[in-house]
Amino acid sequence: MAEKSNSPGSTSATTGSQNNSLFLTNFVEQIIMSPSNLILVGIIAILVYKILKSKFKSEDPPVEIKRLPKLHRDFTIEELKKYDGRGPDGRILVALNGSVYDVTRGAAFYGPGATYAVFAGRDASRGFATFTLEPIKDEYDDLSDLDSEQMSSMKEWEMQFKERYDYVGKLLKPGEEPTNYSDEEDEGSQQETENILDQQNTKSDVCEAEIKSKDD
Repeated sequence: MAEKSNSPGSTSATTGSQNNSLFLTNFVEQIIMSPSNLILVGIIAILVYKILKSKFKSEDPPVEIKRLPKLHRDFTIEELKKYDGRGPDGRILVALNGSVYDVTRGAAFYGPGATYAVFAGRDASRGFATFTLEPIKDEYDDLSDLDSEQMSSMKEWEMQFKERYDYVGKLLKPGEEPTNYSDEEDEGSQQETENILDQQNTKSDVCEAEIKSKDD
C-alpha cells in the first residue's frame, strides 16, 4: 500500500486557511459581544449605503425658473396674499420694509412647501428682523416695537432683496392711495425726450456760432 505523503506546501496552505478562519471567528465574536461595536458597524453600513446610493442615483432635472412679465404697482396686505406661488402664473411676491419684491425666481426658497413659504404673499419684515418663521400678522405691521438691532437685521435682508429680485412697488398703509406708475413712466419718457431735444438744439446753436465766426 502506498503511503500518504504530506508535502510542506499543503501543510502550510491548510494552516493558513485555519488561521484566517479563526481570525474571522474571533472578530465576529468581539463585535457581537460589544454593543458599541455593533452600533459602530451599523453606522458604517449606513454610510456605505448612502455613498453607493448617491453614486447610482439619477440626477434630478434642473428647476425651471419662470420668466414672467415685470409687475409695477403698489399692494395692500390683502392684495399681496394672492401672490403666494399658488396662482395660475406661479408668481411670488414678498414685502420687506415697506417695499414689495417679485421673488418668483427664488421659488426654491419661497415657493409652496419651501423653507420660507410662510413669507410668500406676505410682509416678511418681522420674520427677517427677528429670525423667526412664526405666523405673520394678517393686518398691516408698522414694526414700531422692533429694536435697533432687529431693524438693522431687516435692512441687511432688504439689501440682498434689492440685489437679487425685481422691485414691484410699495406696501400700502391702511388708507394710503396707490401710486400711478404709468403716469410717472410717461413723465419720465417725456422728460428724457425733452433732454435729448435740448442737447440737439445746443449742438445746433454751437455749430451755427462756429459757422458765423468763420464767415466773419
